[in-house]
Amino acid sequence: MNRRRQIYEGKAKVLFEGPEQGTLVQYFKDDATAFNNKKKGTITGKGVLNNHITEFVMLRLAEIGIPTHFIRRLNMREQLVREVDIVPIEVIIRNIAAGSICKRLGIEEGAPLPRPLIEYCYKEDALDDPIVAEEHILTFGWAAPHELEEIVAHSFRINDYLSGLFMGIGIRLVDFKLEFGRFFEEGQPPRIVLADEFSPDNCRLWDAETNEKLDKDRFRRSLGGETEAYQEVARRLGVLPESGPGDPKGSEIVQ
Repeated sequence: MNRRRQIYEGKAKVLFEGPEQGTLVQYFKDDATAFNNKKKGTITGKGVLNNHITEFVMLRLAEIGIPTHFIRRLNMREQLVREVDIVPIEVIIRNIAAGSICKRLGIEEGAPLPRPLIEYCYKEDALDDPIVAEEHILTFGWAAPHELEEIVAHSFRINDYLSGLFMGIGIRLVDFKLEFGRFFEEGQPPRIVLADEFSPDNCRLWDAETNEKLDKDRFRRSLGGETEAYQEVARRLGVLPESGPGDPKGSEIVQ
């Protein structure tokens, strides 16, 4: 087993030095957190499921011209990605009222929004990732005007495509968070690409008929059945590992 240098560890993933310059190995953990790390726990097999779901989504988005950092899945818990400079902004797209917006604005959960709503949060755990406006992003230089334009255009296109994709398997895409980064190629200006992951960890997915929650809200609200919910999403997408949500015996983890 090759041991590689750890670059960064977050709440749900670990980044290791990649096999080639400009690449990283992204390892998906089973750790679960909520409320900005105030609630902690474990969802058995989550890392395996999120790895497969993210692979599926990233490949589909690439097919419609969305640039991403994803290169390929390496094994059950890891994928090879391009190294990028993360823009310190979380982009939130909301189709249906749920979560913090209901508390902030007094909107009933489940109310459809007249149109997709975009919000931004400044990525800073010490400040609880505060909501910011476009003016904050531009004033403090977190993204250049043309970069923000690209981020907004990509975000709405992703929403349009994935809303249809999930509805096709009987799931409502309620809302989701995205992260973007700058990818540098020699002799080329930096490109904005989709980074991080797309999984039930960073989106809300409701069964289209029953409104059953199939995402991390099951952990946030102590509803139980977290593994089964993530597994159901993977099953409907056709990417559920044959061995189930856990690690197969003898699986290799590149570190």
